[in-house]
Amino acid sequence: MAAAMIPLIGMIGGAIDLSRMYIVKTRLQHACDAGALAGRKAMGGGTWTQSSGAPGKAAKQFFDANISKTAYGAAVADGVFRENAGKVTGTASATVPMTLMRVFGFTSRTLSVTCDAEMRLPNTDVMFVLDTTGSMSQSIGSVTKIDALRVAVKCFYEIVARLDTDAQCTTGTPSGGTGDQVQIRFGFVPYAVNVNVGRLLKPEWMVDKWTYQSRVYIPPSYGAWGNWGAALKILSCGALPPNTDTVEYRANLNVLGLVCIVETRSRTVQPASWEYRPVEHNVSGLKNGSGWNASVQLPLDNGGAARSVSWPGCIEERQTIQTSTFTSITSSAYDLDIDKVPTADVTTRWKPWLPGALYTRQSTGRNDTGNWNRATIRTTTDYSNNAYAACPTAARKLQGWDNADVFDDYVDSLRPEGNTYHDIGLLWGARLMSATGIFANENARTLQGGDIERHLIFMTDGDTQAAPTDYNAYGIPWFDRRQTLDTVVPTADMLEAQINARFAALCTAVKKKNITLWVISFGSMTNETKTRLETCATTGRYFSANDAASLQSTFKSIADQISQLRLTK
Repeated sequence: MAAAMIPLIGMIGGAIDLSRMYIVKTRLQHACDAGALAGRKAMGGGTWTQSSGAPGKAAKQFFDANISKTAYGAAVADGVFRENAGKVTGTASATVPMTLMRVFGFTSRTLSVTCDAEMRLPNTDVMFVLDTTGSMSQSIGSVTKIDALRVAVKCFYEIVARLDTDAQCTTGTPSGGTGDQVQIRFGFVPYAVNVNVGRLLKPEWMVDKWTYQSRVYIPPSYGAWGNWGAALKILSCGALPPNTDTVEYRANLNVLGLVCIVETRSRTVQPASWEYRPVEHNVSGLKNGSGWNASVQLPLDNGGAARSVSWPGCIEERQTIQTSTFTSITSSAYDLDIDKVPTADVTTRWKPWLPGALYTRQSTGRNDTGNWNRATIRTTTDYSNNAYAACPTAARKLQGWDNADVFDDYVDSLRPEGNTYHDIGLLWGARLMSATGIFANENARTLQGGDIERHLIFMTDGDTQAAPTDYNAYGIPWFDRRQTLDTVVPTADMLEAQINARFAALCTAVKKKNITLWVISFGSMTNETKTRLETCATTGRYFSANDAASLQSTFKSIADQISQLRLTK
């Protein structure tokens, strides 16, 4: 029995002490994981060494809360946490004194574990639909609204892409990027009166001919010559006056050869002129194989000669309907159809926006409709285009932005100009990111076949603002009247009602496409507009920002919510 006690003690003691070691190590691992997770969550989109020291402090607190310093008889249990390139790593150790195993000379065992936590996004697409209207040039505090927006967007990018921009963000300096485990893409649709999306489209999606409020050169026309008459007798037949378009001369000698008889005849002339009216122009010259040219030659110069008309990239929308109420988007409203791919039917295609082809006939000044006339006018007067025309910064399809400098340059190129047409911005933001639309082959899944989460961030600083003299995506409303009744002169109120109704219908359509719609109102606007924007947003995804700091904070909050936290070990 005495001899048997020694192996018996070893068996029992080993089982007891090994069980204690297993329990301590398991609890130690759980505490380490909790600490790493808490530290990374507290870090958010900022840095580990934030002034408050919150991330490291949070990690330690959660570690201590999940394990006692002397858990299960352990002498000391402690954890140390660090961060590198956005990943928090931890090591934890505990010394466990032995009980019965002391009989065999084993006094204690030191156990250690490692853990880490990393902020990881799922495959994510983010489309920025940004108001770049003229009011964005106004000051809000010590900066302009457009500058505040630039900083907020760059700081959003720092949180999600983990790359450092030139902005001074409250979240500190990121590093490391996101790696190649996930696909993260950003796209942009700056909007005002229109959107600049034309060069993102395939040339076959654009018409070859389109009708503009323009002009046609009418060369001079001549009547028939009249009879010779009104003879004039002179002594000699010297040089006769030169013939003109209206008078022709001839001379005859009389029978004595002493007197020269000069006769004349005349005809009527209609001088060269311009006919101002809707004109179908051939715009196929903008197409260059699979790409685009910067301009097209149109017969608008003196004498009907070709003139180079530049195309900045904005578009005119396809077929629409004349209504200001939308219970739903009808099948004939191709302009509001997010997914419809153009066909051979020209009503399904877009048109180039060409202010250089426009002439507002009988115009006396910019935005002055007092003398505007929809009737065809033939005159020698050289009218110009006095409708307001502005085209924002070119939009960008969803793409990876692995270079922060390139991202900075694009955001800095946003410029404030024009009135506020919310519907056209939201429409094209949805078109450029839809998984089932014109870019479905790029957006449906990742290159590896993975699923994608989609987020559209819509930001505006004001109420809807339109004018019948704006050259927008539906032509010049005063002349073209594609959205309003042809028999009624459109007003700003009519057009704004159109925009608001279309915007509301589009909000519903976007949310039905499994796109999370985040909406931000920036600065002052009417309560009616704020209510409309809140209704537009996905539930719980509406924000209001009143200054530059709160705008940056809002974008940060959205970025943090889009980001997802998970343990990597």
